[in-house]
Amino acid sequence: MKLQRKNRLRALSLGAVAVSGALALTACGSDDTSGNADGGSKTSTAAASKIDCGDAKGQLQASGSSAQKNAVDAWVKAYRTACPGVQINYNPTGSGAGITAFLQGQTAFAGSDSALDSTEIADSKKVCTGGQAVDLPMVVGPIAVGFNVPGVDTLALDAATLAQIFDGKITNWNDDAIAKLNPDAQLPDLKIQAFHRSDESGTTENFTKYLKAAAPKDWKYEPEKAWQAKGGQSASGSSGVAQQVKQTSGAISYMELSYAKDGIKTVDVKTEATEPVAATAENATKSLTEAKVVGSGKDLALELNYTPSAEGAYPITLVTYEIVCDKGNKAETLPATKSFLNYIASEDGQAQLTEAGYAPVPDDIIGKVRETVSELS
Repeated sequence: MKLQRKNRLRALSLGAVAVSGALALTACGSDDTSGNADGGSKTSTAAASKIDCGDAKGQLQASGSSAQKNAVDAWVKAYRTACPGVQINYNPTGSGAGITAFLQGQTAFAGSDSALDSTEIADSKKVCTGGQAVDLPMVVGPIAVGFNVPGVDTLALDAATLAQIFDGKITNWNDDAIAKLNPDAQLPDLKIQAFHRSDESGTTENFTKYLKAAAPKDWKYEPEKAWQAKGGQSASGSSGVAQQVKQTSGAISYMELSYAKDGIKTVDVKTEATEPVAATAENATKSLTEAKVVGSGKDLALELNYTPSAEGAYPITLVTYEIVCDKGNKAETLPATKSFLNYIASEDGQAQLTEAGYAPVPDDIIGKVRETVSELS
């Protein structure tokens, strides 16, 4: 925990610079925006017609999870069509930097792929006058394991093998453990180039939670936003690791499905089910049916099951939360915060997730999110 918080403080200066230098997300999108997010113009226009802007105006600063960036791009595009008087600046600086910026009062809300811990909730009371921060689940998506192995189009791996690859115990693509899981593949004699996130990331925490839960004998490290294993190579952000996989022969890394594009192949994960499971939004939703709300009061932090046994249930799944004060929000940003969060939690906002490469939050949970957003003050 001390290491995690120390790293977050080191990330503060980066987060502050990124927030202050934010560019508004507009219809032009950005280099990280998925084709699906920008391609859904009809859906965006239809969704925009139902958005309630209320008294929202001015600029809304937010930062954090890069996992949800493609979803935020689609949401902002629709929202700005309906509410041109609001400029939303979302910076995908990573979950750790986003939480740090929020706890320092720099942003109206943060995006994080893991819920706040007890210390962070306590710290939030300094920013949320008369209240505290709460976790609002808004985005569901599979964490895909992208690979670049010449001559191999389909690859199945289990938790134990993934753990050994990312811990530097399996170092070549023709290793017996990989060959056993892929008897029909022509595995080359090629060094494995394993990439992890260099920044604090909820994606890292969720990926290592899966390794710890599904392969405890092979993954000895505690799940953290900061990468704990030794060795390997690193890159910043989801787009960074995706780019490394795309351009590096022998590479493998973890990333949100929406970043596994432009020819990046993804691993089918071997579970207790009969067949290995592909990383798809539909398969992620199947595993999320076993999630439980473990937060107290208005906090809607979830506990995920990383070892599902159902057929077609993809085990490496994350939920991205929007973190906001339940009480004590700044008066000048509260109307825009409530309006935007109300939209993305709405049926129309959630419907955009599938087009952007994600999955909507289950009805029983998103209903509670809408109730909490309506009561923000």
